[in-house]
Amino acid sequence: MKRIAATLFVAVAGLVASPACAQPPGQQQQQSERAPARGDLAANVRIYEVPQGSRPHDVAPGPDGLVWYTGQRRGTLGILNPETGAVREVPLGEGSAPHGVIMGPDGAAWITDGGLNAIVRVDPATDAVRVWRLPEEFPDSNLNTAAFDREGRIWFTGQTGVYGRLDPRTDEMRVWRDPEGRGPYGIAATPDGEIYYVSLAGSHLARVNRETGATTIIEPPTANQGARRVWADSRGNLWISEWNGGQLTRYTPSTGEWRSWRPEGERPRVYAVYVDDRDIVWITDFGGNATLAFDPGTERWTRYPGSGDNANVRQILGRPGWVYLPESGLDRIMVVRTGS
Repeated sequence: MKRIAATLFVAVAGLVASPACAQPPGQQQQQSERAPARGDLAANVRIYEVPQGSRPHDVAPGPDGLVWYTGQRRGTLGILNPETGAVREVPLGEGSAPHGVIMGPDGAAWITDGGLNAIVRVDPATDAVRVWRLPEEFPDSNLNTAAFDREGRIWFTGQTGVYGRLDPRTDEMRVWRDPEGRGPYGIAATPDGEIYYVSLAGSHLARVNRETGATTIIEPPTANQGARRVWADSRGNLWISEWNGGQLTRYTPSTGEWRSWRPEGERPRVYAVYVDDRDIVWITDFGGNATLAFDPGTERWTRYPGSGDNANVRQILGRPGWVYLPESGLDRIMVVRTGS
């Protein structure tokens, strides 16, 4: 385990301010020196630049309205203040290449770091960094995503074919191999604290026994669909993004029922999935360079185009009234206001 405390401060300008997302009185919007965002953004959308070369991968709500993101190429946790557009960075250590970030039950940022092959915690009050490295028998696991169970343990995936569990109270870490090999990617906790993950290369859903670590493989009806991310809604339904299949798919654990929806487009490539506080399901479509919000009640889609070509929005997260989209291809964060 390792502790680091350092912070880089960066002045970054917001690109677009709409009436619905205007800056507070007395704060003047700065102008970006980079190419301006496209002009067809919705009125409830605002774009923020982050340091060039960050390649923001995943994003999460931080405390006090801040937005956390993983600066995968810079080895940092980025912290965006959406009221001012200012960004500061917390370096995670030499060789860091962070992938996922979530807020833990302790209010800290918890990160899956593929470069360090470790789970990393950043204290929001002090910026102190703590590192838990995977056991030596699991090198270069290509760590991806994490979720907390109801016991306060963090579960994580690695694309080389592993998934694991860390108990921060005891520092105990256990790692298991996926029974079908390479591919574990997205992971999610249901409202009752159960843990499921999906395998991109294995094209399956897996339910994890939280005590033994054993998995139950659940095969989706579409073969070789490339299940990439998974998220649970308030009823415990699991929503899955199908990278190869180009679909949004729902699995209902209580009944075993599957259902899929395909967004418009010649060749959709569905990457991320996230369910907001209204049970609206958000996905990103790399093929259409857009983020889409799906209402299961009406089965209607709302489209949010990228702020430029090849926006490549990775994982989505948010808080009530807001959704955050990391545009990894453009070094930008898109913020969508969903509440009044």
